[in-house]
Amino acid sequence: MKGILGLLKPMSGHITFNSIEQNEIGYLPQQTVVQKDFPASVFEVVLSGCLNRRGLLPFYSKKEKTMANENMKWLEIDELKKKSYSDLSGGQQQRVLLARALCATRRLLVLDEPVTGLDPIMTSELYTLINRLNQEQGITIIMVSHDMKSAVQYGTKILHMKTSSVFFGLTEEYLNTAICHKMMGGVRNA
Repeated sequence: MKGILGLLKPMSGHITFNSIEQNEIGYLPQQTVVQKDFPASVFEVVLSGCLNRRGLLPFYSKKEKTMANENMKWLEIDELKKKSYSDLSGGQQQRVLLARALCATRRLLVLDEPVTGLDPIMTSELYTLINRLNQEQGITIIMVSHDMKSAVQYGTKILHMKTSSVFFGLTEEYLNTAICHKMMGGVRNA
């Protein structure tokens, strides 16, 4: 993930993006305690997703503010616009960070354990939103997750890793592997 985001150089080989620039990647990090107490309004956090592609321009444009408002509306958090980010529930904070990531891109989102710490209802809602982004808006999603059940439910391709790649391929193929059977505790597909 850090290689895709340009934070680490590959130990060997290279990463190639098909017509996507490094600054066109949206990123939803795994939250830390410090991030949960970030003292800014929801609108400020969402709008900050535009920073990476702004260059040295000192002020946000009307287009960027409109994009932030549209992303908040799409993720159903527009009524939280003026609230402090630190006052929100975990699920609301994840929606804010997802809206922020959408301000950075309309093409590729990288998600790091996006449902960590969320209750089952919020987890289901967030996965549904992520799936809608992929299906309705055509945004490619790369997600790191330990939630195998949801990974095979929503993912089209699986990269299963330990210290190296154990499997890479279509979800349907993964469901028929011994590693999936072991991880999911179920019966292999026929």
